[in-house]
Amino acid sequence: MTHGHPTGAGPAPNPAGPYPPPYGTHTDVAPQPTYPFPQQQTTEPTTPEPAPSPDPAAPPAAAKKPGRDRYFDFLRAVALFRVVLYHLMGWAWLPVVFPSMGVMFALAGNLMARSLKRPAVQVVRSRMRRLLPPLWLMGAVGVTAMVLQGWGPDADGHPGWWWFHLVYWILPLSDPPYGEGLPGVHGILAENWAADFAGPLWYIRAYLWYVLLSPLLLRALRALPWATLLAPLALSAVLEFGYLELPGERFPSALTDFSTFGACWILGMAHQEGVLKRLPRYIVPSLAPVIAALGLWYAFREGFKTGYDLDSIPFAQAVWSFATVLLLLHLSPSWTDWPSWLRRWDKVITLLNSRAVTIYLWHNLCIVVAATLWDQLWGFEVLYENVPWLLESSWPVLPLVWVLIGSCIVWFGWMEDVAAKRTPQLWPDGSKPKRPEPAGRGRRH
Repeated sequence: MTHGHPTGAGPAPNPAGPYPPPYGTHTDVAPQPTYPFPQQQTTEPTTPEPAPSPDPAAPPAAAKKPGRDRYFDFLRAVALFRVVLYHLMGWAWLPVVFPSMGVMFALAGNLMARSLKRPAVQVVRSRMRRLLPPLWLMGAVGVTAMVLQGWGPDADGHPGWWWFHLVYWILPLSDPPYGEGLPGVHGILAENWAADFAGPLWYIRAYLWYVLLSPLLLRALRALPWATLLAPLALSAVLEFGYLELPGERFPSALTDFSTFGACWILGMAHQEGVLKRLPRYIVPSLAPVIAALGLWYAFREGFKTGYDLDSIPFAQAVWSFATVLLLLHLSPSWTDWPSWLRRWDKVITLLNSRAVTIYLWHNLCIVVAATLWDQLWGFEVLYENVPWLLESSWPVLPLVWVLIGSCIVWFGWMEDVAAKRTPQLWPDGSKPKRPEPAGRGRRH
């Protein structure tokens, strides 16, 4: 399991370690256009002025559908872009500038709390239906490729366990297995590509557990809001300082992830429940920077300056992400429409939100392929003799990565629509399909 270690430059992936996302890309409330996402509730209105008497001859006005919270859409799009950039570049300061995983879990928690206004069993089933099919499609492609390269029951010496662990590709209550150390494909895939391919799967497992636990978490939040909010941070501290030792690898790994990002998930639920709004306006801006400073101080104390990133220091990640998400939710402007400076990015942000699961699941493999293709340019003497700095740079790889991600959106993204019981689309950027002209009404001559 990796939390966000880059595929390219930077420290090697930490097997004990969103990555988001990132999910929560759909809602379980009344049907909304194309790709429903969480909408932040606005403050209660003041007493309205008496409305004029309706004209009895006028037709009844249609009920206004709830709008989308574009601020949440914006945060999710930034989080996804930051994840891709970080896994390519490996800059340790990027998770500090914007903790993508904490943000994506908070948005998903907000959505889950909103959906739980309906029966819990129905909501959990719906969430799982939306989450799992994209994973199954990924597994069908990836596991088949691994088996063709020689990965199989004899790979670890325990054939029975090998077959049993494959069940995690269907229901990821633990990390799905993968073929570690497999050879690459010359010119296309680097060696040990399966490890990078499986990197994002920890997020699916963590998200599934949050979904399953959300009915209980919501009850606890309503009964003891602040104790529930702070409980994951307390658990993270207990694990960090060695007060709780757990056997094995799978359960401690899952518990570490829950303690690291659980407070962000519950923060999203608290925002939807109105818990944060009951605080005086000055509390969050006063306390959040202090909490963030504590997390950053601990990160530097544990070696952040010597090449480690926040994902290598779970307690620092938990505290820093909690404080940042707290501020972002406090600032929530609740955009029902884009501000002028963001209108030009409407289709891009819409596409990223519509295919958040697909992008997160496949982006690591896209980075591996793009980097491998770029490395082939070293075989051209004229390039490595004249512009070696260009071949060493990761910046030219970035647009190639997004071209490949766009291809994955077309090839695999439709499964998100199938999972949500929507009409499949290849490129859901919000553009309205053109209606065919009626017969006989062509262009005038």
